[in-house]
Amino acid sequence: MVERTKVLLLTPRIGGGGAQQVMALVARGLSKERFKVHLGLVRARDSDPRAMPSWVTVHVFGAARARSAALPLIRLVWRLRPDVILSGAPEISFLVLFLRPFFPPATRILVRQNSTVSAALAHGKVPWYTRLLYRFLYRRAHGVICQSSAMAEDLARETGVPMENITVLPNPVDLEGILAAQGAPSAWSGDGPHLLAVGRLVPEKGFDLLIEALVSVRKRFPSADLTIAGSGRERAALEELSLEANLGSSFRIADSLDTPYALFPGATLFVLSSRYEGMPNALLEAAAAGLPLVATPASGGVVDLLRERNGAWLAAEVSANALADAILLALENISSGQRFRHGFFPSKASLPV
Repeated sequence: MVERTKVLLLTPRIGGGGAQQVMALVARGLSKERFKVHLGLVRARDSDPRAMPSWVTVHVFGAARARSAALPLIRLVWRLRPDVILSGAPEISFLVLFLRPFFPPATRILVRQNSTVSAALAHGKVPWYTRLLYRFLYRRAHGVICQSSAMAEDLARETGVPMENITVLPNPVDLEGILAAQGAPSAWSGDGPHLLAVGRLVPEKGFDLLIEALVSVRKRFPSADLTIAGSGRERAALEELSLEANLGSSFRIADSLDTPYALFPGATLFVLSSRYEGMPNALLEAAAAGLPLVATPASGGVVDLLRERNGAWLAAEVSANALADAILLALENISSGQRFRHGFFPSKASLPV
C-alpha cells in the first residue's frame, strides 16, 4: 500500500471570509486515499471543527493572532512531520516562512496568496514593513499559489519571487452545493430587481460605493433593492450610509453566511463592488449558479475573467458612478430570473478541487 502524503493546512479559522472557505474546501476535497489531511486553526472563535469530514484532523491553537501561534505551530509540525504545509492567509504565511528554519528539513512549504500584492500594499492599511516581509519571506517558500496570471505577475514584480516558483491555480468551488441550493425557495420579497453582494464588511469591498450606486439605480428602477451578505467592522457605517440615503427597506445586511448560495435563488444580479481583489470566491460561486454579474475592475484577474463574457458587465472604473452605469446596463439587458452559462465550469471534472 502506498503511503499517503501528510498535508498540514493552516488558516485563521473555519468560516468567515473567502480565503477561509477556500481552505475548508481544500480540506474536504483532498482525496483521503492519497492524503492524510490535518487542518490547523489559529483561533477557535467562530470556528466549528465539526464541519470537517471525519478524515480531516483539526488542530486549534487558540491564539488571538498568528504570531502568538508560533510555539504551538512548531510543536505541531515536529509531532506530525508533514510532507507539505499549505498556508492560506498572508499573516500565517509570514509566520510559517519565518519559522521555516525551525521545522524538519524535509518539510515543503507552499503559500496561497489571496490578494493582489500591489493593491494590498497600496490600499490595505497594512503596517509599513509588510512590503519587506513579502520580499524577504516569500522567497523562502517552495512555491506560491496565485489565482490568476495577473496576480502571479504582480506578485513576482512586487516580491522578487521567480515566476517559475509561482503556480496559477483557480480557487475551488463547491459546485454540487451551489447547484443543489438553486432548487430552494427564493429568499427575496418585493418586485425587485434584487441586487446581491457578498463579502466581509470592510472598506476594500467597496460596499459604500454600491450603496451610493443603488441610489442612482433606483431612479431608473424604483423597486430595486440590495442585500449584502457579510459581517465586519463597517456594518454600522454602512447602515448609517443607507439611512442618510433614505434607502429604507430597500437595503439590508444579511448575517454572514458560510454558504451564501441560499440567497442565489430569486436574485436578479450579483455585484462585486471591490476597490481591489485577488480572485473572489463569491464571484466564482455566483457565476457557477449562472447569475448575471456586474463587477468593478478590482484586479487584472477579475477583468480577464469577465471581459467579453455573456451575462457579465464590467464597470469602467472603481467608482460609484461607473458601478451604477454597469448595473443599469445589465438590468436593461436581462429579464427577471435570467441565468447564464458563463463557461467557467464546463464540467465537474474541470473543477480545481
